Amino acid sequence: MLRWVGEYERAWRGGDLSAVAGLFTQDARYRTSPYSEPKVGHAEIRAFWLADQGQSFTVAAEPVAVEGRRAVVRLEVRYGDPVEQEYRDLWVLGFAPDGRVEEFEEWAYWPGRPFTAEDDPDR
Repeated sequence: MLRWVGEYERAWRGGDLSAVAGLFTQDARYRTSPYSEPKVGHAEIRAFWLADQGQSFTVAAEPVAVEGRRAVVRLEVRYGDPVEQEYRDLWVLGFAPDGRVEEFEEWAYWPGRPFTAEDDPDR
């Protein structure tokens, strides 16, 4: 699982859109947040990656849980040099038997943002 995360990071960092096929199944579902509609398949994942690249960043990842073909990974991501944006992130991953991801769900948290609806001042 950490090898997959490392391959993802290398592909993202290098803008390697061709790596999507090696990382994700053809019909993979990629959610950028738990309630977002998934990007489905290689073409939609590549389009998302293409629109969101070009910044320098660092990533530190550690597994939180692994059970069968499901895993949760905690990441700390810092964009820019000097750092302009950072966040902590959980990835919920569902792996296909061939080791590629068929389900990707991201839970990102930014400093200073509310963590629950109770903390939301607009609620």
